[in-house]
Formats: sequence, structure tokens, C-alpha cells
Amino acid sequence: MEQTRRQFIRSGLLLAAPAIVRAARMELKIGLTPVILADQAAFLARWATYLEQRIDAKVSFVARTEYQLVLDQLFQREVHVAWLCGYPYIQHQARLSMLAVPLYQNAPTYRSYLIRPRESSISGWQDLNGRVLAYADRLSNSGWLVAQAQLKKVGISPQHLRKSFFAHGHKHVAESVASHLADAGAIDGYLWDTMHKQKMQAALDTEVVWRSTAFGFPPLVNLRGEETDVHRHLQGTLLDMHRDSQGQSLLADLNLDGFVAGDPSRYESIRVMAQDVANSGLID
Repeated sequence: MEQTRRQFIRSGLLLAAPAIVRAARMELKIGLTPVILADQAAFLARWATYLEQRIDAKVSFVARTEYQLVLDQLFQREVHVAWLCGYPYIQHQARLSMLAVPLYQNAPTYRSYLIRPRESSISGWQDLNGRVLAYADRLSNSGWLVAQAQLKKVGISPQHLRKSFFAHGHKHVAESVASHLADAGAIDGYLWDTMHKQKMQAALDTEVVWRSTAFGFPPLVNLRGEETDVHRHLQGTLLDMHRDSQGQSLLADLNLDGFVAGDPSRYESIRVMAQDVANSGLID
């Protein structure tokens, strides 16, 4: 009788083992800033499922409207990976490791744009004196830092603007300009291009009057020295996304060509620009 009971217990444990293993899987949380447009629940659910099938971890995305909130969550270990802008990356580079960098138009780079409403008379930064300018976020390279550098270059201090404000996201910058809440906006070129490709009205009602030089594309990062096997599997999965049909479909929705390993030197131009802006004292 006792032997039968022990056999029953052993068999029950064996049957339960897969469930125990599944319950013990790491939950990988990925923090997102408004650096991507694909914030729809359905898309993120598809991407999470794709990643879960390849890295043996439960995946969830945590979207925040402000870059600082995502950065704080990463430092507080409330998320394990964050998709950040290059500006906060160079500010905290000693604490961060690059996991992967997106490829846009077959390069790990993007540009900042200055946009205006269609048929506006603004032709560049030099025309913003006394105008209203929309920024994306104070930690955005394309949506704030570049604008400070360009205003300095043409001799316009932030005080010479009639008004400036943070729209909290590049999409909202385009919407603010399209609705004439702002005369112009500093925006991520990849985001505006993607909005235009998707025929979003805010992009159709605005136009680009200036494009910057290329900067390193916003990277996916994790805390330095805290890499796990799951982080390494995630990196490998991202780098291989372009190789299978599901990955290609997800990349197409993101308007990206793939992911590559990061090169910190690509962000040096942002560091130089940030230092120049800080030294000028013309920080809005």
C-alpha cells in the first residue's frame, strides 16, 4: 500500500513538473518610450509571443510617455530592457550595455527633422524667432537636443521663441504642428517617415523643411553587468528577426529592416552636441 502511495506521489510530481518549470520562467519586461509608433496592444502582443517562443521567458512591454519614466524603471529594475534615445544613452553610458540597435533604411542611424504645417512660410530654424516650437521630450535627441543646437547655430535663444512646449511624444509633435498649436516641431525623422508611410493625417498635414546629419538610432539597452542568459537569447533573437517570415512581418510593421549589435562610437556626435549645448547656456 505504502509503495503504491509513493509511486502515485512520484507520478503526480512528474506530471506537474512542466507546469512548475513554466511558472518559474523569468518574466522579461521591456520598457518602451514613444520612439516607436507600434504601441497598439495587438502588435505588442504579437511581438511578445514571437519573443516568448524563442527565448523561453514570459515577455511583456511597458510603454511610457516620458523617456525619464522608462529610464527610472530600468535603474529601479522594474524593467529588464529599455528602448531608449541616444541622448539618455550617452548620459548614462557607464551604467548601460547596448543589446541591439535597429536598422532603418539599411543603416543603424536616423535623422532629426524640423517640420511645419503645409503651406507655412517657415523655411528653416532661422525663421523661428517669435514663433511657437513643439518639442518631443527633454531627453530626446531628435526632439529636443538637436533643436537647441540648431537654434544656437542661427543665433536664436529659446527666449526669442514666442513659446515652446513638450508634446510628450513625436507623434504628438506632428499633431501639434498639423493643428497649428505650434508653428514648427522638432521630430524624429524615422517616426515622421513612418507616420507618412502609414498615411497618418498629422504627417500628411505637415512637411519637412530641414533634416539633420545621421545619428545613432535609439538603442535597446540593459544595465551593465546584469546580463542573463535571457538577455543573450533576446539579443540573438532580435539580430535574427529578419531571417524568418514572422520576424519580417513584425519588422515591416515597425518600418525597420532588422537589428544589429550596437557600436557606442555611433553616439559620439550626440555627446559632443550635448556638451556644446550645455556649455552655451542656451538650454530651454
